[in-house]
Amino acid sequence: SGPVVIICLAGENAVEKNRTLMGATDPAKAAVGTLRRLFGDNVGENAVHGSDSHASAERELSLFFEKSEIVNV
Repeated sequence: SGPVVIICLAGENAVEKNRTLMGATDPAKAAVGTLRRLFGDNVGENAVHGSDSHASAERELSLFFEKSEIVNV
């Protein structure tokens, strides 16, 4: 529904840590202080997407980035 920012997070347990930060898919059920609780309107417009596994992350990132564009520092 508007502009997006796409990022690749890396690090130990990055997927799990990001999912904790995002909160539950349903903003009404998301923990206080999470991105979806703060900015989500409903399940269909929940403000943020994050991969649910390392395999999903690799597949989803390949839609937006070339391998050479992803660099672990």
